[in-house]
Amino acid sequence: MALAHVLGFPRIGAHRELKFAQESFWKGASDEAALRATGATLRARHWQAQADAGLDFVTVGDFAWYDQVLGTLALLGAIPSRFGFDPKQLTLADYFTLARGSKHHFAMEMTKWFDTNYHYLVPEWTAEVQFDGGVDWLHDEIAEARALGHKVKVALVGPLTLLYQGKIKSGIAHKLDLLPKVVAGYQQLLQRLHAAGIESVQIDEPILALELDAAWRAAFAPVYAQLSGTAPALLLTTYFGEVSEHADLLRALPVAGVHLDLVRGAGQLEQIAAGWPQDKVLSLGVVDGRNLWRTDLDQVLSKLKPLQAQLGDRLWVASSCSLLHVPVDLANEPKLDDELKSWLAFATQKLAEIVALKLALNGKAAEVEAQFVASRAAQASRRSSSRIHNPLVQKRLAAVTAADAERSAGFAARIAKQQAKWQLPAFPTTTIGSFPQTAEIRQARAAYKRGEIGHLDYLDKMREEIRDVVEKQEQLGLDVLVHGEPERNDMVEYFGEQLWGYTFTANGWVQSYGSRCVKPPIIYGDVYRPEAMTVGWSQFAQTLTSKPMKGMLTGPVTMLQWSFVRDDQPRETTALQIALALRDEVCDLEKANIGMIQIDEPAFREGLPLKSRDWPHYLDWAVRAFKISAAGVGDETQIHTHMCYSEFNDILPWIAAMDADVITIETSRSDMELLDGFGQFAYPNDIGPGVYDIHSPRVPQVDEMERLLRKARGVIPDARLWVNPDCGLKTRGWPETYEALENMVLAAKRLRETVEQERKAA
Repeated sequence: MALAHVLGFPRIGAHRELKFAQESFWKGASDEAALRATGATLRARHWQAQADAGLDFVTVGDFAWYDQVLGTLALLGAIPSRFGFDPKQLTLADYFTLARGSKHHFAMEMTKWFDTNYHYLVPEWTAEVQFDGGVDWLHDEIAEARALGHKVKVALVGPLTLLYQGKIKSGIAHKLDLLPKVVAGYQQLLQRLHAAGIESVQIDEPILALELDAAWRAAFAPVYAQLSGTAPALLLTTYFGEVSEHADLLRALPVAGVHLDLVRGAGQLEQIAAGWPQDKVLSLGVVDGRNLWRTDLDQVLSKLKPLQAQLGDRLWVASSCSLLHVPVDLANEPKLDDELKSWLAFATQKLAEIVALKLALNGKAAEVEAQFVASRAAQASRRSSSRIHNPLVQKRLAAVTAADAERSAGFAARIAKQQAKWQLPAFPTTTIGSFPQTAEIRQARAAYKRGEIGHLDYLDKMREEIRDVVEKQEQLGLDVLVHGEPERNDMVEYFGEQLWGYTFTANGWVQSYGSRCVKPPIIYGDVYRPEAMTVGWSQFAQTLTSKPMKGMLTGPVTMLQWSFVRDDQPRETTALQIALALRDEVCDLEKANIGMIQIDEPAFREGLPLKSRDWPHYLDWAVRAFKISAAGVGDETQIHTHMCYSEFNDILPWIAAMDADVITIETSRSDMELLDGFGQFAYPNDIGPGVYDIHSPRVPQVDEMERLLRKARGVIPDARLWVNPDCGLKTRGWPETYEALENMVLAAKRLRETVEQERKAA
């Protein structure tokens, strides 16, 4: 009999209950007991949903107060020693200091989890790091689940993935130098789980979907030989891509079973299943954990049936990866129209899909026939619906030429004209775009959406906010201003709401990091811009100042990556449709005398395929999409872009090929390490490395920012160096924002004085 399980469930709650409890705790409005109570309520609710759906286990260990990697470090006792915390006595306040920083500590570095929009806290590897055990939170959660009567499967980040995803800070030459310590820590943990009666542990090793070198590949067999001896049954899980090159290794590993992602690696099944060992489970991820389209149950069942004859009860049916990456429950979406809603499945509905497949395999098809009928109807509806295809978009797409992706002159000629026009000082200061979204701003937007205030009243409130932001920037002495984006709920959602081919949910929240949740749009059809989206706001803001006002847009790749994208055409086709819509907006901004336009692409690196052999195709169309969005303007119009929280060094030639006049990047959490690659590559255009971390409430002092700028000068020529924060300031409060920007402007002024003194001395 086939079994059913999931690799993880969304932890934030259907209505972001965890987010609000976290933020209340951070503000001091509630205590740790209240936060823990919210966590316990959510866990119980999510376990019950899994049990009610008919899964054979509930997954414990997928919950995290901020991030599962940080949670694993806290569990093992491997937190950075620089914070001075005792891992065994770690409080939630300490834990959040690791993630968010404090007045005395800068936060741990944060970056993207593989090719998702989820961010994790990067482990810091030193010779001194210990894996001697830490908090008991996982063991407490196991006890909670058992007390509620659930059969438990524990989920852990695997030891090799944990090591691989960290960063060496000092004292070791290679991450694998820490392997004996890591294995000992996991042995201790697994032995404790075994002694507590845990029968099954899911151990996640998604690095198997990467192109691992020989040393990492060779580490798997001995590591799992050591872990499997006295451990519960280990299900080694891989996801986010195919792992067929490791087929022999996976068959031979001394584990109880292996999980494959058949959504991202559909072609690997035949090769890996052939000759599958008689003593191993094969878990197949056939329900998409990263997108929300309804599963074609007939198609999946036809793929699974031959395997059931081969595997029997060693066949497990599952989500492709954790359901962390999709919203919680479609039942909370009363405003979606019936046709569109019939095409979708959120996490709760995906549980039912998994169980329907299990029951159909186990000879109980009659019990789930209604689900199969609904699945067939949804697939047929999507194929035939007239709302999917737009002939005008198709015609324009067919007419695009190579010339549409090129500016009329090269960077050297453009920058000379731009400098003559703007007359900016050395090391010009700016921000990334958004300013704090106050309660008043959010209330006004919500009241407008509910129809409680009219359009003119809403316009007045937003213009009042823009006036205030422009005035503050003038007071601070910033050189290039922004309008602050008070009208924008989200950098993707705002644009998607104004484009055809997009739709939106009311409660389709997904965790990005910590308490930061996003509500990704759904791209269901051809994308088209019916009218200007930002011109009026930017034009109004420019009337308030003589300084340059940047127009602010979200780029085509990020619009794609941070949406749930239609799966009935290639992603690059959808990206190009978005690029053409943005091109129209860029040209309209220029016509409105907005001479600096920022097209943000924070997800550009995130979209990179996990295997380098697949990079060229992605990078070619991603660069082309960006250039098409930007290339319709004249030489004097300065195009900016922004990227953050990613490693860029391996794709710098393509970033340079995007040919933005100015790029701003996140570098402060890495102490400017990320900038080194730009210097070694000799990045040709202007660049603004972030000089302070906006994801922490900590306000850095002037000397700290000045030190980072001096490091940047060692990499980037003075004439091409800008000064800015790491990212947008939407999530921060005004007092800390003002103080931090005040310090940043002063640091830039000091640097100008230093350069002038150097010039005179020379």
